[in-house]
Amino acid sequence: MKTVEIKGTLRDASGTKEANKLRKEGKVPAVLYGGEENIHFSVDRIPFEKIVNTPKVFFIEIDIDGKKYKTILKDVQYHPVNDAPMHADFQQIFDDKKAIVKLPVELTGISTGVVKGGKLRLVTRRLTVKGLPTDLPESIVVDITNVDLGQSVKVKDVDVKGVEVLDAPNAVIVQVKMSRAAMANKAAAEAEEA
Repeated sequence: MKTVEIKGTLRDASGTKEANKLRKEGKVPAVLYGGEENIHFSVDRIPFEKIVNTPKVFFIEIDIDGKKYKTILKDVQYHPVNDAPMHADFQQIFDDKKAIVKLPVELTGISTGVVKGGKLRLVTRRLTVKGLPTDLPESIVVDITNVDLGQSVKVKDVDVKGVEVLDAPNAVIVQVKMSRAAMANKAAAEAEEA
């Protein structure tokens, strides 16, 4: 996975009043956990939003007052009206410890079912995986070339080297459903054979 860098500033105090003051200054209050102790800090909202508003997943190297931490973004709370980020949780990761991350699903190939007129439906956009940071890919690649009408690809069908997929084995990732046009073509073909 790629690494992006972001600068943070230690927070003197925590609490609602302090957090609201930071938000008015264009900052997002945040917490870094997973290390020796929790670190309360803030990041500038604009560079933070660029990281959040992308479908990709990154390692985030946070420079907090000169000290660097390798992290992943675990959670973001948003304002209920204007969708501005209100708070962020980061988890510190280490190269020798497995991390749990949600990775995006990337489809490759052209489904034979779609060629026959079916509708492709991506059911699961992200999969939860566990692995060492050095083994984590940028995305989970699913080949849909052999998926025919009425067929699907499930979590148990996906194998990623060095990574354990934590989602339910029978959960559907992608499926090809019969469209009305495909049903009409199938009915016409069956009538022709009879």
